[in-house]
Amino acid sequence: MAILNVTPDSFGDAVRFVSDGGVDVESAVEAALRMEEAGADVIDVGGESTRPGAEPATAAEESARVVPVIRALAARLRVPLSVDTYKAEVARAALDAGAAIVNDISGLKYDADLAGVAAQGRAALVLMHTRGRSGAMYEEASYTDVIGEVTTELSQSITRAIEAGVSRDQLLVDPGIGFAKRPPHSYGVLARLGELAAALDRPVVAGPSRKSFLRGATGDRPATERDWGTAAAVTAAVLAGAHVVRVHAVEEMVQVVRVADEIRNAGLRAES
Repeated sequence: MAILNVTPDSFGDAVRFVSDGGVDVESAVEAALRMEEAGADVIDVGGESTRPGAEPATAAEESARVVPVIRALAARLRVPLSVDTYKAEVARAALDAGAAIVNDISGLKYDADLAGVAAQGRAALVLMHTRGRSGAMYEEASYTDVIGEVTTELSQSITRAIEAGVSRDQLLVDPGIGFAKRPPHSYGVLARLGELAAALDRPVVAGPSRKSFLRGATGDRPATERDWGTAAAVTAAVLAGAHVVRVHAVEEMVQVVRVADEIRNAGLRAES
């Protein structure tokens, strides 16, 4: 899953597609096409930065950023489009424009109407784990058993989605690496992803790309210089059972994923 942020302030991007003049749709489309060519299986388009401490965008601002890009890409991409939003209004507009997946960082905690929009649009729905809003999420980063608590809270999100009419087969889960989690929590989640996948019986999305939890191991370097650390985290995620990894550096991480996948498959063959 390739990250295409059309925001003015996302933490991990070397290139910005939004300025005072609005969205540079053509440049964003060209970037997405390069991601597809590099091996991306899904393009995830986001119009609001959800990094810790980020200022929220209105639904109108977010839609104005993502909808023109999704509409332009829908006619040109062979791979599915995802919209990274927790707002029902934005999701509806994005699905109408050609998106097939809704990627909700809140696990249906922020907007109760979002699940109904996904159900009506027959869209796949990624349910991510977090606690609190961006400005205060670390205040709730307290766990006795991080993987057990994340699993329980994601199970509640799955129940909410199904009750709203989303088919269980349309659901994926994301443990929310870096969201309401201190670095030891994020590493703990990565180490035990297999337990999460087994307990929830849903495909697992892992998003460690360029996140700040890597700094303790790699040094205090800018987000765009964290791809080596990201590669290690992506490898760990694949070996632990992740089905999808969400990344910035597509060409490099495609190689990482394919090698890690071969190692994992060899282990599974040996076990059988």
